[in-house]
Amino acid sequence: MMASLGMYSWTTGIKKRVFVRVANLAKENEKRVEIAEKVKNSKVVILGGTGRVGGSTAIALSKLCPDLNIVIAGRNREKGASMVSKLGKNAEFAEVNINDREALEANLTDADIVVHAAGPFQQSENCKVLEAAIGTKTAYLDICDDTSYATRAKSYMNKALEANIPAITTGGIYPGVSNVMAAELVRTAKLESEGELERLRFYYYTAGTGGAGPTILATSFLLLGEDVIAYNKGEKIKLTPYSGMLSIDFGMGIGKKDVYLLNLPEVKSVHEVLGVPTVSARFGTDPFFWNWGMIAMRNLLPQEFLRDRSKVQQLVQLFDPVVRAVDGTAGEAVSMRVDLECSDGHNRIGIFSHKRLSKSVGISTAAFVLAILEGSTKPGVWFPEEPEGIAVEAREVLLQRASEGTINFILNKAPWMVETNPKELGVECGTKMHPHLLYILVQSLRFECLYTAC
Repeated sequence: MMASLGMYSWTTGIKKRVFVRVANLAKENEKRVEIAEKVKNSKVVILGGTGRVGGSTAIALSKLCPDLNIVIAGRNREKGASMVSKLGKNAEFAEVNINDREALEANLTDADIVVHAAGPFQQSENCKVLEAAIGTKTAYLDICDDTSYATRAKSYMNKALEANIPAITTGGIYPGVSNVMAAELVRTAKLESEGELERLRFYYYTAGTGGAGPTILATSFLLLGEDVIAYNKGEKIKLTPYSGMLSIDFGMGIGKKDVYLLNLPEVKSVHEVLGVPTVSARFGTDPFFWNWGMIAMRNLLPQEFLRDRSKVQQLVQLFDPVVRAVDGTAGEAVSMRVDLECSDGHNRIGIFSHKRLSKSVGISTAAFVLAILEGSTKPGVWFPEEPEGIAVEAREVLLQRASEGTINFILNKAPWMVETNPKELGVECGTKMHPHLLYILVQSLRFECLYTAC
């Protein structure tokens, strides 16, 4: 009887500590980082502001900083007016074609930053928005997810330095936030591990199109026309797109999902910037038959077809009604998992999951906008993982802002700590603990050990 009373007391104590820990975590997640005073009246021009991603970014910015002056730039005046009505008195619409250099420069003349969200970026032949930003000395951010475009943007480094403007390419959610997560995993590993960096892998999952609409659909089709560039022990290798399937555990709220190789810019940039010898990126979607459809398209359609933007847009128009119908039942959850392995067995991961990609992508992009406006980016053209792109000391703030509303955000944890169905560990008395309870208990003990130097 005394033993059971002791066990009751022990478990009750654990529960109290767990509830306190959960409450504290919830409070921490609700905290918002204060925005610097100098940023509050800035003028932000969002190209592609009438689209899903650009519009989401505008909404996120207006909520984070209501005093910002936001210009929704696009080609559709009706959609622009609709978006402006959602943003309030500090918003306006400007009719702009991104291929019209004069119109671009006219709208950037008195802007503090321009956000290029007018994708898709695949098979784009120029960087006219970046050129206009340099010409008007306007800070620049794009949400590019194409390796060739990102490489071309980096070639403007000297011009951006001469103009003294900060610019980030591949900023957004993925790539973007995922790059910063990778940079933090590598930075921490260099402090904690005695081994060498061995392998870093990006895993991405989106339910349906994630509510991002035709743009993400076009991007996915265009990526099927590109050979996958990955790195194996320092050697650059070419792989077949949407091959090499792996079943990856994205943790609570998402679970295990099948993901496939894709050619994404963060692979090249992380390999070169962070010095990881083996790097790859995979992506998967739901329902499962969309993955089968992607494989079928890769096998049935010639690469030349999948590299033709006009033909791909025709495909998008054909599939869009079906995709929208399925999106209604599939939801729009998004998850990113970044894995880092070191030669001494020091393996750490980061996970970022949100129930709505259409909302999260805007919040993530807004976090980059604020970081640039606050002075966290040096003059030049940078990737997010470069310390000149997002200063090391500014990464925590960026990740805190970007992770607002996430259902799961962790960084620098051992892989076993985030598994959806981890093996249950029994205590000496033979009882078993719920996996989530065990995880929080281990975290609490870990923090206590740090404070007591054990």
